[in-house]
Amino acid sequence: MAPSATQPDVLPGIQLSTKPVDAMAAMAHRGKALPGIPKFASSAKKRQWQLEHMAGAFRVFAREGYAEGISGHISVRDPEFEDRFWINPLGVHFGMLKASDMICVNLDGDVVDGNMAGSINAAGFQIHSAVHRSRKDVHAICHTHSVHGRAWSAFAKPLDMINQDVCYFYKAHSVYSDYGGIANESSEGERIAESLGDGKAAILMNHGLLTVGETVDEAAFLFCLMERSCKIQLLTDRVELEKNIVSDEEAAYNFKMASTPETLFTEFQPHYQYEDYLCNGNFKK
Repeated sequence: MAPSATQPDVLPGIQLSTKPVDAMAAMAHRGKALPGIPKFASSAKKRQWQLEHMAGAFRVFAREGYAEGISGHISVRDPEFEDRFWINPLGVHFGMLKASDMICVNLDGDVVDGNMAGSINAAGFQIHSAVHRSRKDVHAICHTHSVHGRAWSAFAKPLDMINQDVCYFYKAHSVYSDYGGIANESSEGERIAESLGDGKAAILMNHGLLTVGETVDEAAFLFCLMERSCKIQLLTDRVELEKNIVSDEEAAYNFKMASTPETLFTEFQPHYQYEDYLCNGNFKK
C-alpha cells in the first residue's frame, strides 16, 4: 500500500525542512489536524462502523451514477475473522443499501453472517475473494462498471500523470489486459488479483475499475478519483495539443504526501458526511 509520510526527497526549487513530515498535520494550516481512522474497543463496534461506512459509500456511488443493473460491488474484510468479508446483496440498487443488508461470506463462499436471506454476485465473489486472499493488507475493495472507467478501459492503458490529483495513483495502479469475460471462474479473479499486485488500483480492460484500501473510505475515495481521472484523460486526449505531464519527482512527492491510508480516509469524509446529512443517517440501520 502507500508509503508512510516521511520526509520526501527535495525537489528542484523547493526548500524543505529536515523534520519528518506528518501528512495529516500538513492538511491544516495553523489549525487542528483532522481526525484520522478511529480506534475501537471491540471487533463488534468496528464491524458496525465498517458496515455503516460501506453502506454510506454505496449511497455516494449511487449519486455519482456508478450503478449498472446488478453489476458492481464493495467488500470489507471482517475485523475479527480474517477469512471473511462483507459484500452487498445481489439485485439491490446502491442507493437503497443499508448496513443491515450486507452479507458476510468466507473465502470458500459460504454465507456465515449478516443478511442470510440475500445472495451475492458470483463474479463479485470470485474477484473479491481472490484479492482478499492475496492481499492481507487490503481490507476493502471497490469495483463498479462506471461510465468513464469503462470507456478508458477499452484502451488498456494506464493513466497519465496530468494533474495533481491523479498522482495519488503514481506507480500504484496497473492495467489488467487479459480480459476473460464475466468473472464467474476463480481463475479470472486470480488473474485480476495478480495484475493488481501490491498497488492501489487496477484498470480492467473492457470491464471497469477496481480500487483497494485499508478502509472502505480509502477504497471508495480512490474509486471516485479514478473514475474522474478517466473522464479527465478522455477529455484531454480529444484536444490536439501537447499535454504537460507532471514530472516523476513531483508526482512521487504528491503521492507520498497525499496517498497514505489516513489521508485518503480523511479525503472521503466530506462525501460520507454529506450523504449522512442528505438521508438523515438512514443507511446506518
